[in-house]
Amino acid sequence: MTVIREHFTLKNNVTIPKIGFGTAPLKGDEAYDAVKTALETGYRHIDTAQNYRNEKEVGRALKDSGLSREDVFITSKLRAEIKSYDDALNAFEETLQNLGLEYLDLFLIHAPWPWDQKYSDHSEGNVAAFKALETLYRQGKVKAIGVSNFDPQDLENIRKHCDMLPHVNQIKYHIGHPQKETVEYCKNHGILIEAYSPLGRGGTLDHETIIDMAKRYDVSPAQLCIRYILDKGILPLPRSSKPKHIKTNSEMDFSLSKQDVETLDRLSIETIEFGTPVKR
Repeated sequence: MTVIREHFTLKNNVTIPKIGFGTAPLKGDEAYDAVKTALETGYRHIDTAQNYRNEKEVGRALKDSGLSREDVFITSKLRAEIKSYDDALNAFEETLQNLGLEYLDLFLIHAPWPWDQKYSDHSEGNVAAFKALETLYRQGKVKAIGVSNFDPQDLENIRKHCDMLPHVNQIKYHIGHPQKETVEYCKNHGILIEAYSPLGRGGTLDHETIIDMAKRYDVSPAQLCIRYILDKGILPLPRSSKPKHIKTNSEMDFSLSKQDVETLDRLSIETIEFGTPVKR
């Protein structure tokens, strides 16, 4: 079995493919073509969001793929500015309509604060929104629920005031940007980490250590970065619109030595991109 067909198991025993295909910021025909190519290549985990404005294209690509709904894991995310129970329920129904689906596999709160109000306190709103996700979970409309960009303080707020802990926390994670405190909290509480920007939006690919190590393994720097994340027990979400890269990003049938992982652990590579929480 290739890695792309392997799974992590969430704490509610739902299985999730180990590699997901990210879709931000793809839109229109580019989003449709990329997702369709990803599904043809063998990806069975597609990640989208209300904020990406490509849910309709993702749904159309899934329909046109001819694959059974049960064979593909679909994630979407609640808009970050929605911080009320009723608005979260209504937004979820819009997502189902956009995707043309009857249920989601995973639904996340996209961020603990609106993107234009980074690091502002929305503790009460996050509890209200997550309680809506709990309702959807109990109704069977979503198989797993979670959050994105939540740090330990944000997660602790959910733990104290909600009935469930998130099954997943999707964060910016790549070589040189380890988010150790958040990863440790999640692992201690059985929350699976998903890594968006696993290549640091390309920022890792021209690092000399990564380039040299990739040559030794006879893989691309991108493949090395994705494999590193998998070896950490974290789920990577690579994204590309180029068929060649879509394919190679899924080819992970190699492992890094413990020594090489430790070498990569020591790197520091800071990258900044739109919508990414980087505290200064």
